[in-house]
Amino acid sequence: METEWREKKADPSTVARLTQTLGCHPIVATLLTNRGIDTPEAARTFLNPSLETLTKPFSLKDMDKAVTRIISAVENREKILIFGDFDADGVTSTAILNDFLTHVDAELTWYIPHRTKEGYGLKLEHITMAAEQYVDLIITVDCGSDSFEAVEAARLEDMDIIVTDHHEVPVPPPPAFALVNPKQTDCPSGLDHLAGVGVAFYLVVALRMAMREKGVWQELKEPNLVKYCDLVALGTIADMVPLVAENRTLSIAGIDVMRQGKRPGLKALFDVSRIDNTVLDSDDIAFRIAPRINAAGRMSHARICIDLLCSPDKNGTEQKAALLDQLNKKRQQTEQSIVADMEQRIARHPELAQGSALVMSDPSWNPGVLGIAASKAARKYACPVVLISTAQSPATGSCRSVNSINIHKALGQCKGVLQRFGGHAMAAGLTIKETHIKTFSAMFNAEISAMIKGKDIKKTLDLDCVLSIDTITKDLVEQVDRLRPFGTGNPEPLFYCKDVTVVRSTIIGTRHRKMMLANAANSAGPTMEALHFNIDNPDDLPNHYSKIAFRIRMNRFNRGVSPQIIIEEV
Repeated sequence: METEWREKKADPSTVARLTQTLGCHPIVATLLTNRGIDTPEAARTFLNPSLETLTKPFSLKDMDKAVTRIISAVENREKILIFGDFDADGVTSTAILNDFLTHVDAELTWYIPHRTKEGYGLKLEHITMAAEQYVDLIITVDCGSDSFEAVEAARLEDMDIIVTDHHEVPVPPPPAFALVNPKQTDCPSGLDHLAGVGVAFYLVVALRMAMREKGVWQELKEPNLVKYCDLVALGTIADMVPLVAENRTLSIAGIDVMRQGKRPGLKALFDVSRIDNTVLDSDDIAFRIAPRINAAGRMSHARICIDLLCSPDKNGTEQKAALLDQLNKKRQQTEQSIVADMEQRIARHPELAQGSALVMSDPSWNPGVLGIAASKAARKYACPVVLISTAQSPATGSCRSVNSINIHKALGQCKGVLQRFGGHAMAAGLTIKETHIKTFSAMFNAEISAMIKGKDIKKTLDLDCVLSIDTITKDLVEQVDRLRPFGTGNPEPLFYCKDVTVVRSTIIGTRHRKMMLANAANSAGPTMEALHFNIDNPDDLPNHYSKIAFRIRMNRFNRGVSPQIIIEEV
């Protein structure tokens, strides 16, 4: 499928105003404008985020009720259960709340369900388990907004539930004691972009404030909550929520904490991932740390991660990090097998990929890695993808979307044939009876077709602006880096140029090409190092490109003293 290149068109007058007012490079002003940051005030706030500007935690609906109830439970030695999700967002949320409540000597335990055996969310069996352990208060993190049966069962057991979450909230919501979720339509906080770990962090901030008023910190040392920002950054970046506003501020603070290497469990992960934490960035978190955290829940059990992240010293962290590394390798092999199986089936039956959405199922697929495989398929086939494992009953599926198509809304229109579904506009999960998959596939395709209104979904490449490779300097790259961390909602800038000559090149490994490029009009002029990963045919290497799309970075293998470009597409 041919990719459509689309260049953003920044307003020239806005670019000129930002360039002059901020004293920045015109390219940086262009990037800011492309991201909707079109005033000097907004640009200064974006470029210089501060924890002092965070929205007040008690602006979240039900935060006051949640804080009052938790403090009462701590004071009265009631047993508290933290119930988390099994992904990186849920794991980091659990770790933060566990650390803080342990610090105030709460009567505490935590629980992470098994991804395959128990599935997502708080269920009836978990209430039974909690009752057997004489739990008085359950605090969910990164889940619980749709746990109606469990909440009702807890009420019958005289057990309070505080839900902290960021997933879509049904109407009406479950009757929890408190529901702290910024996606509630009547929540005035404006924090609906937070990840689950962001909501958990705000709960901890509110608890510290309330405990300060009650004089708790006169007897206990008041914790510096900045130390939790490393976990907030990890969960936020891993969950692919927009890296804007509070998410950006907390992630920047968290990356600074990570670079100090003070959390033993994370330092062990950096070491096993061959990451120099002193120069760590959001890419390292998204593509090297988060996958290893998520691999535990996908291939084994996520409780390994809580033990690792909450470890107060180095003892045992190297072994746990090595285990996560092994599980991640196993996850990669399993995922590759599923993708290969999908592509072979589509090659035999091309009609499978000719609808508005792609829905496939198989009894041999590991449900723990379906989301990753679905993401790859959605990018390749440029359509929403649902992959379902029928290995167990009910069948379990993962859904991923493209081009801002709201698959959560589409699943809502298919709820009559689903046992359960939940998630976000771009990523969701479901359970379904195997006998209903064919009907669901037809319904889901019809809903997606109605959403796109008959228009073909194209693979697109959104380009920020043209950038001649002979104008790329160390100063420009460093100025662009001020826009980091990059991720959802703040994508890494993508540039393009035309008519480029390859001065020399070599193959690294089997499919990566390292080159020195120059403008074809002046091939004897300045050159720029370029890397092109996963090239299609190493035996057919062009000496000229009519156009290239690329990103600019400092060469980390050259002590960061020279710029290089990473080719995205040619």
